[in-house]
Amino acid sequence: MGVIGRLAGGAPAVAAIGGAARDVAEVFTRNATRRMELDEAAYGHTITQLGQEFRIEPSGWFDSFVNGLNRLPRPALALGTMALFVYAMIEPEGFGLRMEGLQQVPEPLWWLLGAIVGFYFGAREAHYFRHRVWPARKPAAAQDETVLAAPDDDFADNAALRDWAASLRG
Repeated sequence: MGVIGRLAGGAPAVAAIGGAARDVAEVFTRNATRRMELDEAAYGHTITQLGQEFRIEPSGWFDSFVNGLNRLPRPALALGTMALFVYAMIEPEGFGLRMEGLQQVPEPLWWLLGAIVGFYFGAREAHYFRHRVWPARKPAAAQDETVLAAPDDDFADNAALRDWAASLRG
């Protein structure tokens, strides 16, 4: 480094030559570090906005009441079914009368009840299915033992890891 420094006129000249070479190289190839910095900044802004959109505001008594009502149907159906069995054992005559009354309900009304209950629970199941966290795929075994195995594909939001995994895959 001493010989180059003397030939080029000292440390400031060497730094200027190095900066010029870097600038020329960036014309032909993108600056991966700067791209990662920009990706990370965009990701940070996105996560901040998402957090603001889904921030839980302090709710009043009415919101708490409605949230409580929304949580009632499943336990009410489960406990109500168990209560029917208890009622049938405690008072069989009364239970029999009520079951005879249920036989008088017209069939289209049963279809309507089935549709309402089916859509209620079906919508919940569809919601949880759509928002399911799928297990990450395992990478194929590397044929060349000198190549490191690529990590799982659960880093889609990190540009540096995506580039690194792509370079490992060839």
